[in-house]
Amino acid sequence: MKRMMKIVLLLIGVCVLLLFAPTVSAVSLSVSPNLQQVFSGSSVYLSCVDDGQTADGWTVKRTRGGLTEVCGAAAGFGRLLGSYCVVNVSAPSETFWCEDSSGQQSDRVSFSVQSDTTDKDVILEIPALPVRTGSDVILRCRQRNGATVAAYFFIKGSSVGHKPEHIITIIQQADEGLYWCTTDQGGKSPQSSVRVRDPPTIIHPPPPSTSTNFAPLTCPPSPPLPASTCPPPPPPSSLVVPVVAGLVSGLLLVLVLGLVLFLCWKLKGTGAMKRNV
Repeated sequence: MKRMMKIVLLLIGVCVLLLFAPTVSAVSLSVSPNLQQVFSGSSVYLSCVDDGQTADGWTVKRTRGGLTEVCGAAAGFGRLLGSYCVVNVSAPSETFWCEDSSGQQSDRVSFSVQSDTTDKDVILEIPALPVRTGSDVILRCRQRNGATVAAYFFIKGSSVGHKPEHIITIIQQADEGLYWCTTDQGGKSPQSSVRVRDPPTIIHPPPPSTSTNFAPLTCPPSPPLPASTCPPPPPPSSLVVPVVAGLVSGLLLVLVLGLVLFLCWKLKGTGAMKRNV
């Protein structure tokens, strides 16, 4: 009896965790310019976007020295310019992301900062944001004055030659690793890793029925609706994931409750049989 009750409590706990687990957000952090390596003091424009549009209710945050700060609200952390958070990157220990009032977060971005107090005067142009599997990525070595120069490019510790740029075609997960460049005059750039993500799965609706048993039903054209009675637009794609997650969690809760009722009925029947005996 005690063992069965422990199993029931465990199942209920799992269901509660699934119900209240945070959902994956479609909102992402936009970075312009999309560079992971920057020179100290460079300005970077950060914003929260959803399918290319500004995401309302989301703010840019960062961690520095163990503290979490909001853009425009903390001293020394950026300035608001419309929907952008303009940041002068100076410390390599800063991490940036987007977050809403419920605690949902986007992917995080960190920068490698080339200090102006060293004799190293080049950075590697490598994306700060994750890139999609199958896309092409162009890596260049850039000087502090903004000019790109021919350099030796290194991937996972191996040189791929001296050239103006290095192109990764049809990038895959296996291409992840440390990249850097070096020149005779400007020295060596910081080392950074490109992040590769699979493209989102697109579920296509089933094709229309091609049955010829019945003639297709035709309806007269509907009169145009005035602007005030037009049907609302379909919900944005960002709501699909939370809705599906809620349906799955609800189904799990129903299954667990059904199992609890079945076990209670089973235990009650067993007790009745023992009393009869």
